[in-house]
This record gives sequence, C-alpha cells and structure tokens, in this order.
Amino acid sequence: MNEQPITALIVDDEPPARALVRRLLAPHREIVIAGECESGIEAVVAIRAHAPDLVFLDVQMPELDGFAALAELVNEPLPHVVFITAYDQYAVRAFEAQALDYLLKPFDRERFEQALQRAVRHIRDERSGEATTRILALLDERQRTASESYVERFVIKTDGRVFFLKADEIEWIEAEGNYVILHAGKQRHLFRETISNLETRLDPRRFQRISRSAIVNLDGIRELQPWSRGDIRSFCTTAPNSNSATVTGSR
Repeated sequence: MNEQPITALIVDDEPPARALVRRLLAPHREIVIAGECESGIEAVVAIRAHAPDLVFLDVQMPELDGFAALAELVNEPLPHVVFITAYDQYAVRAFEAQALDYLLKPFDRERFEQALQRAVRHIRDERSGEATTRILALLDERQRTASESYVERFVIKTDGRVFFLKADEIEWIEAEGNYVILHAGKQRHLFRETISNLETRLDPRRFQRISRSAIVNLDGIRELQPWSRGDIRSFCTTAPNSNSATVTGSR
C-alpha cells in the first residue's frame, strides 16, 4: 500500500533559492510540490488554499516576512515549517515559532536531507497516530518518574540560619501537630509539614511509617524487640556514637 504523498510549499523571494529547494526535492517521489511563492503575502494565500503538509519558508522577504506570515495564520491549522535564511540571528525565534528545522544559507544537500527526513518523519508519525502514542507514553513516563522522585534533603531554618539536612541523616521522624520533628543524631529539627504529607515524599524503600506519629529510617534500625499487645520497639541509630532512640509501633 502506497503512502499518501506529502505536499510542500516553497516560499522565497529569490528565484535561485526556490530553484535550489525544488532541485533538492526532485529525487523524493513522496514529496509533491504544491506551489512556489515569492512573498509572505502569497504564502498566506497559498497555505490557506492548498493546506500543504510542509513549507520551506524564507525569513526575510519584502512586505511580509516569514514570521509575520505565520502570525497571519495563528488561529488556523499550520503546516510543518522549515525556515530558510541567510542570517543566523533568527534561529532562536524560528524554533520559538515551532519550526521543525532551520536551514542557514548556503546549505548543502546533506544538511537539506537531514531537515527533510526529520520533517517527513514528523508528518508520517502524525498521520499514523504514532505521535500521539509517543506523547502519551512520555507523559506516562514523566508521571512515573515524578512519583519516584523523593525528597533527598530538607531546608532547615533555625536561629536565623538556613542549612540543609540530608534525608539519609534522619534516624526517625516524630509528628508534632501540623509539624514534624526530624531526629538526626543528637539534633532535633522542627519542620513545617504534617507527617502524612511528608510520608508521601519519602522513599518507602528507606523510610517506613510504623505508627500514627512516627516514621523510621530503615537503615537506622539497630534492633527490634517485641512489646505489649503485638507492638514492637525499634532501637534506631545511624552513627556509632549517637544516642539510640526507642520508637514504638504496631506495623
């Protein structure tokens, strides 16, 4: 089954420049040239009339430049665009205009082929629905990654000082109303966050909530002892010379 051709529009106020693009497109049977324009005004009319898949668009043209031409179509379906210009200062603006690529004159066949194949790939993906599938997969990956991004350090403000406390330095966490107390060795740091909210931000492979009021660092548990009514007591310490803490839980 033959794939649907890709229609292209060539827009440049210089005839030799249009001829070059036409010549470079000639070997590609999947590309059908829908027309050529020598001004931005003509380009706007042609895009509306032919709805091309791809436009090779010069930036600097009399009356209406390439950016202004696209601005005229801002509320209409836009083709994929490859900007062509002799001035590299327009590169950032070209990509801000959602251009697929940016060809700086004079360009050779290899650079043109690179831009063309990128455009063809985007258009084919869009038609087949693969682009949507890929975007959904990326969003899912971002959500999964975000859910696995746990807090690694805390910003502690005390006595006019601000310092950082690494999560793995914390032996256990104690609820204190809408605050928590972070126990790190002999130090106790008041931190403004509820224990329930903080629990969702901690890596469950390293921290475990063992009661309504306590979360322990699993790496810091030195000993577990049976306690009354099925509870246990955990003795926590993360440094040889630190004071151990006894935390009771029922998990």
